[in-house]
Amino acid sequence: MMKVLVTDNVNAIAEEILKKEGIEAVVMKTPQSEMLCEIIKDFDGIIVRNSTKLTKEVLDCAKNLKIIARAGVGVDNIDVDYAAEKGIWVVNSPNGNTEATAEHTIAMLLSLARKIPQAYETIKDGRFERSKFLGTELLGKTLGIAGFGKIGKRVAEIAKVFGMEILVYDPFAEKDFVEGFGYKKYDDLDLLLPFCDFLTVHVPKNKETVDLINSENIYKLKKGARIINCARGGIINECALVEAVKNSHIAGAALDVFVDEPEITKCPLYNASENLILVPHLGASTYEAQIKVAKDTAEQVCVVLKGGLPKTPVNKIN
Repeated sequence: MMKVLVTDNVNAIAEEILKKEGIEAVVMKTPQSEMLCEIIKDFDGIIVRNSTKLTKEVLDCAKNLKIIARAGVGVDNIDVDYAAEKGIWVVNSPNGNTEATAEHTIAMLLSLARKIPQAYETIKDGRFERSKFLGTELLGKTLGIAGFGKIGKRVAEIAKVFGMEILVYDPFAEKDFVEGFGYKKYDDLDLLLPFCDFLTVHVPKNKETVDLINSENIYKLKKGARIINCARGGIINECALVEAVKNSHIAGAALDVFVDEPEITKCPLYNASENLILVPHLGASTYEAQIKVAKDTAEQVCVVLKGGLPKTPVNKIN
């Protein structure tokens, strides 16, 4: 019988689907690399979220592994290229998290605009400091979106309803496609930044996008701009962001993701400013999204283990 390891609290529907197809599912909380190296040799497939790290060292121990399924979008916890070298499929679920992450981005944007978390903290302390929390409206403001994939596109749709002007940076999106929605397309991020009241990033994390917003171009944003990152930690340089918030060039920032997750106390942003809103990687954390990504990835695992081709591969197998 084929065996699949399911980690990181992937929704139970994945286990149900595997069992219905005659595949043994072994459910485990996030295993440490040492343990994973010991046990992974026994498995034909693995379904993970973003906590389980499938490094080169782990993959060298995976003698029978045929597929790695990421229940979500980002695959920066997986050595995708090395998996391809070893003939292991890597697949993800690029559609399941779209609505959840887009809505979460808008929630962060609104929290920044109206200082909701900060106001709540004063109420918790028994203080009613209404005058301290003067916010800003979204109507007529300019939102810059870096990355016009499914999530970036959905964020734009929602923000447009609030009456925001949408500017898009995405080197892979066709100008006619972007401007067909009534948005303005920029090929150079640095040219977009000066117009932004708010900036949100929705790009994958890779060598081209690490420090996409850095100590130099963060000051090309207009003074008083606000930044949201619900993509991946490190796309916005954390030290540069702290400095820009502390010197008041950036009015505030809301981050869902960090370079060293889950070690938040090691993050430069931790307790750095009351104008920073930090939450623990909740973008895809809705009941609906977790069912969708678990179902999608489990179905792809079943197809591959029965000799078929995956629906949404991240790598290529020769």
